[in-house]
Amino acid sequence: MQHPPSMDRRQLLRAGGAFGLAAAAAPLLAAPARAAGGTLSTTVTDLGPALVQFALMSGVTVGDTVYIGSRNLSPTRLIALHLPTRRVTAVTDLGTGHSVQALAVDPTGRYLYAGVLTKADEGLPNLFRWDLTTPDKPAVPVGRTEDRDVRELAVAPDGTVYAVGGVPGKAPALWMYDPGTGTVTKLGVPDPNATLARAVAATDTTVFFGAGSVLAGGDGASKASLYAYDRAGRTFTDVTPAEMRKDPSLRELAVFGDRLVVGTSASTERARLAVMDLADLSSYTVTSTAGTVVKNLATDGERIYFAGEGGLHTYTLRTGTVAPLVHDGPDLGEIWGLDHTGGTLTVVSGYGFVGEIATASGACVVTDLGAAGAPVSPQTAMGIAADGCHVYVGGNNVIARHDLRTGSVANLRAPGEAKDAELLDGVLYTGQYSGQGMWTYDPSSDAQPHRLAAFPSEQNRPLDVSFDPVNRLLLVGAQSDTEGGGSLWTYAPGSGAKAVYVNPVDRLQPVRAVASREGVAYLGGDNPTAQGPRGTLVAFDPVAGHESWRLDLPFATGVAALAVRGRHLYGLTRRGGFFVVDVPLRRLIHTADVRPLCPGFAAMTTSRGVVYAVSDTTLFRFHPKTFAVTTVVAGIDGAWYSGPHVGVDGHGRLYTLRGHHLVRVDDRPDR
Repeated sequence: MQHPPSMDRRQLLRAGGAFGLAAAAAPLLAAPARAAGGTLSTTVTDLGPALVQFALMSGVTVGDTVYIGSRNLSPTRLIALHLPTRRVTAVTDLGTGHSVQALAVDPTGRYLYAGVLTKADEGLPNLFRWDLTTPDKPAVPVGRTEDRDVRELAVAPDGTVYAVGGVPGKAPALWMYDPGTGTVTKLGVPDPNATLARAVAATDTTVFFGAGSVLAGGDGASKASLYAYDRAGRTFTDVTPAEMRKDPSLRELAVFGDRLVVGTSASTERARLAVMDLADLSSYTVTSTAGTVVKNLATDGERIYFAGEGGLHTYTLRTGTVAPLVHDGPDLGEIWGLDHTGGTLTVVSGYGFVGEIATASGACVVTDLGAAGAPVSPQTAMGIAADGCHVYVGGNNVIARHDLRTGSVANLRAPGEAKDAELLDGVLYTGQYSGQGMWTYDPSSDAQPHRLAAFPSEQNRPLDVSFDPVNRLLLVGAQSDTEGGGSLWTYAPGSGAKAVYVNPVDRLQPVRAVASREGVAYLGGDNPTAQGPRGTLVAFDPVAGHESWRLDLPFATGVAALAVRGRHLYGLTRRGGFFVVDVPLRRLIHTADVRPLCPGFAAMTTSRGVVYAVSDTTLFRFHPKTFAVTTVVAGIDGAWYSGPHVGVDGHGRLYTLRGHHLVRVDDRPDR
């Protein structure tokens, strides 16, 4: 379950554009349905767009205008924010992919290049160009890299464009777009053990390629790697500073004059910043920073400015020292763009604003993009938590709080992504990606969510949050993107006591699902590698911190979701395998193939004595005696980013997404 200026329901529908207006014209109550297996009464209530904002994932300043790429919106688009007037003056839709992570401008300042991320390779362009001299004309597709996702772009002084990114299961390549011929060329794979490339920079003679294992780490994946590609000789040379090889990934590269500046992503240690001499790459300095990431590099000639997970920092070239940059503005959250011009830093915040910070005084002016004219629209979501009064829906750097009594929606700020959450006595508890630990929000006392508990930063991806009512513990299953495997977190809301158990399943399987019965936690493992058990179920004592028993499941893929009903533990795999375990007997008693309803990830919950599940396509339930499956809402097709979710309130009503809209499902099966 997961879970961001306030709007009433009519305002929210208007903000949703055509989608919201169409939904407003549709009936809110679905007619009672009849399905095989007996008469049932099912009422579906449309509660409006689940999450509305202008979410973003990139930004670059060209002259007096900031160009910003959208995130998890449809269609993908670029906007232009004119800084003197602080108004959005141009918008262009790209039409493919879900997010724009990569932006780069050519040396003339005329062309802006954009690279997109996609969920699946449809053979469509992922590289676009916008002519900034005619911003009223749309950006045009110029090519496609076969790595599917474009994570970073660089333009050499002669206008040649270089792209890096990746596709799951394949080492990333360096790609080149020649604007003279209009061709995209694969230049090679310098690091065959890398899982993702997110950094590239180019000079007249050399292209620098930075990669690592920020995703799909462990199991032999490489750590941070930096390669120099000789443009004339067409050869790669490993130039990774020795001090950086232990970091999971190269995160950022920039050429400033005669220097190459390098930033890393860290996990078990602090991120590092290196300054390398372009004339002699063996001559460099490396400095540890205070955080786990160094990205978004800018300079004024004397200092290098960079973003970390805790805001902005400076590196002074003369002294080699790092210090936080203090300003009088709000928390900047997740930063996706940083440029320096004339003593002012322009900061593009994932919270949906642009900050202009005077480096000498720290004075800060903030422009909210929605208020400035950016097109806000429904965003894909990442989870749901509900009680009788509120429903929380998570997105990028935001949690939408739906008031069920008034219909109003408030957008709360929380950095990263609330991957899953629980509501206890009206208080929200979330697992925050990436590496943010656990956050909380109490509407009776908090203006915004705040961090409650830190957990090891390498255990960066919380996957499932549940509550153990016997031990009064929040249980969080997590994955380590950089190291492989995962962990179980526990947190006691009453005392604040916490614990973390690393790799309770094994060194390869993260804890993708967690359920609790009579004080025992049941952990569902999911093996993303090519070796070892596909999915293992572990019974775990969350107080003593030790395993009680385990069961290797007979499926080709790992566990996606778990739920408990009585003595039975229900589960779904990532490809529609359904199973039931008799917990006291520690025995698998039922399996079935439900792929027609559940082709991929799923979520499960128990309501009114029945186990329900939701997939990307369907809301369905299982008969408590025969385990037969029945469709509750067909074609629900929720607009999820990282897998579907379903919440249940104190009355047993279910909450999930139908398209981009939040819906309440009151299902009363005749048993």
